[in-house]
Amino acid sequence: MAPLLKVAVIGAGISGLTTARALKIEGHQVVVYEKSDQLGGTWVYNPRVESDPLGLDPNRDIVHSSLYHSLRTNLPRQLMGFVDYPFAIRENGDSGNFPCHEEVLQFLNEFAREFGLVELIRFKTEVVQVELRNDQWIVGSRTNEMTLDAVFDAVVVCVGHHTQPRLAEFPVFMLQKLQGMENWPGKQIHSHNYRVPEPFQDQIVVVIGDGPSAKDISLEISKVTKQVHLSSRSPDIKICKLDCGDNMWQHSKIDHVDGNGEVTFQDGASVRADIILHCTGFNYTFPFLKTEGIVGVDDNRVGPLYKHIFPPQLAPNLSFVGIPYQSGVLFLMIDLQAKWIALVLSGKAPLPSKA
Repeated sequence: MAPLLKVAVIGAGISGLTTARALKIEGHQVVVYEKSDQLGGTWVYNPRVESDPLGLDPNRDIVHSSLYHSLRTNLPRQLMGFVDYPFAIRENGDSGNFPCHEEVLQFLNEFAREFGLVELIRFKTEVVQVELRNDQWIVGSRTNEMTLDAVFDAVVVCVGHHTQPRLAEFPVFMLQKLQGMENWPGKQIHSHNYRVPEPFQDQIVVVIGDGPSAKDISLEISKVTKQVHLSSRSPDIKICKLDCGDNMWQHSKIDHVDGNGEVTFQDGASVRADIILHCTGFNYTFPFLKTEGIVGVDDNRVGPLYKHIFPPQLAPNLSFVGIPYQSGVLFLMIDLQAKWIALVLSGKAPLPSKA
């Protein structure tokens, strides 16, 4: 059996908590780094939004969570528990199948308390560097402007991927010149900075995207806007007026926008818009991770990773949890990934050769 290891877990959201539990059960010494003052990761609602609504300014004060106030899960609670810890209906709680984000956070706090995970977490501690030196992982962290290096046998990256906006690109024609989308004179915002519908009062809004957040937010803001026009790049989209609202239309991909605020779609329709709302997902980013190019992000694909978890050249002592975003049953996937990592680090589940 492999010796017990000292393992750093970066992040105290779903991935970090399940990983900490799995490692603790195997007897490893676990330290969880969390830059905020509470656990829960993306499930911690923050009414504050960033100063740059598109997230382009690298010097902005970053808000981690992308939750909006009314959000409920888009999976039933029966699919949001872990293998041995179901997401049950709480006493005097919401009996609906699709719980609100407050209840998800409560579930995660109860999970952490039950398995003694809170005492493993170093809150208000941001990881600024992870680097392999002499076969040991050096984790540099910052707390209240003080930096500290610690040595670990292994590192598990559990930082999530719902913070750095991924934006749509479209040409802007201004002053007879072709310019980038950031030069459009109207207001643009990414869903990361959407919280409540009131700022969209009496506006004409173009929403880019056809995922759950685009549909959810579009329906919510339609109650206060003049018009909502959804834009999708899917070739199978049906161009039509939507039945779910008197002021909602479905369009194809944006062809171009003009300096006067006109948005023209590839289906030939156009609208004079006040706001373009990007519901276009997020970018993976690991600014703290120094692997000399062994692990990178190319076209928003993290790799090379075996089974989306282990980089072959650095396995098993570096791993990632929660990378796939189209996994369906996310909580179960994360739970199984965490347990596999713990077993691998314990020598109970050998990985194949690097080749």
